Amino acid sequence: MFPSAGKVGHMPTGPGEQAAHTAQTERRSGALLEHLARRMRLRSESVLAPLGLRPRHLVTLTVLRDADGISQQGLASTLQLDSTNVVGLLNGLEADGLIERRRAPEDRRRHVVRLTEAGAARLNEAECALATVEDEVFGALDETERATLYDLLRRATSESSTTCVEAICAAEVPPEAC
Repeated sequence: MFPSAGKVGHMPTGPGEQAAHTAQTERRSGALLEHLARRMRLRSESVLAPLGLRPRHLVTLTVLRDADGISQQGLASTLQLDSTNVVGLLNGLEADGLIERRRAPEDRRRHVVRLTEAGAARLNEAECALATVEDEVFGALDETERATLYDLLRRATSESSTTCVEAICAAEVPPEAC
């Protein structure tokens, strides 16, 4: 567990007080979750960087794969980002050949965004790299424990009003960009 100073200005003085303090703080999960999140974030960024991706790119490519073509405006709505920020995000992905934007045949004012074959391949590489990161970070857990952890985290986050996209956006982009 992490060393802890306890209350500000108070250090446990004796073995009994230290044991009580340790027992009390060992069951708090916030620090552990923060530590795991930091490890995941740092490792994830380090394996995504050589692929030319950041977490927000990964989310965008995943949405495009699952949508199999979506309007730029629909993508902005799904990502819960301002349209201007989505344009900038897509410009970079398009320059790398990972996505393509085409005019919608039924409405020439709209752009339909699709994942390219190169984008699908890069997304697959990223997902494999991230699976390796999860194996590193959660290596002490067996498959059943990982499944249980995943289920518990899903349940805990379902009570939250913040979506995964909002959390990624808040972590990476200045607040005015969200």
